[in-house]
Amino acid sequence: MQSNKLSILEHRQVSVRYWHMVVSAQGLTEQIRPGQFFNILCGNRALPFLRRPFSIYRINREEETIEFLYLVQGAGTREMTNMKVGESIDLLGPFGIGFTLDEQWETVLLLARGVGIATLAALAQEAVAQGKQCIAILSARSRNDLLAADTLQGLGVDVLKVTEEDGNSDVTQVEELIMDILDKRKIDAGFTCGSKRLSRLMQKVSINNGFPAQVALEEHMACAMGACFACVCDIREGDAIKSVRICTEGPVFDLSKVVMA
Repeated sequence: MQSNKLSILEHRQVSVRYWHMVVSAQGLTEQIRPGQFFNILCGNRALPFLRRPFSIYRINREEETIEFLYLVQGAGTREMTNMKVGESIDLLGPFGIGFTLDEQWETVLLLARGVGIATLAALAQEAVAQGKQCIAILSARSRNDLLAADTLQGLGVDVLKVTEEDGNSDVTQVEELIMDILDKRKIDAGFTCGSKRLSRLMQKVSINNGFPAQVALEEHMACAMGACFACVCDIREGDAIKSVRICTEGPVFDLSKVVMA
């Protein structure tokens, strides 16, 4: 973990609820792995006092930049929207355990909802760079919230969109969509983020169909360094259930072990 003050290169509103930020990250991008996060100071005022965790949306190792796609939903992110291009942003990180991509996997399935789409975008970028086939089911309230869809399609990802607006995002409908994919393609691994309902679905489908799956868990955090135990979840270890810290033991976990409440 290290403290970084990075220059903001781009910062703009991309939909009613979402903003996109690009920051210079010279000497940092080689350390970062998809699924990790930064704890960001959301502005230059005394409040909000606590930093906010942000997953990494995209990593550009050639230009040495990192990107964040974030949902404005509280005091911290509202304050962050006031930050201007050319200013410095204070980040701690990268933190946590990121995703694992086995070199033998040929085809991976991504299942994400809402801001969880941003978390899986960096993973899709890495999977494609490794020559893997990538299928992504993206779920959101509306079509306007499917902000990473064009980015993923530009990478060559096979993107399937489901929204409440179109009436096709119910868990039963998404399960039918996954089963249709499994009838046609061999899936070597699954990844999910952004919805407990969809995480439970991926957990069931992956176990029943014999492929491994990973989940990036989202939780409110205070220190992001494991000291405060504010971001605890339960995982199975054999016959026992163990509480672990999402910020240090995660945020990415073997989905088969996670107790999905």
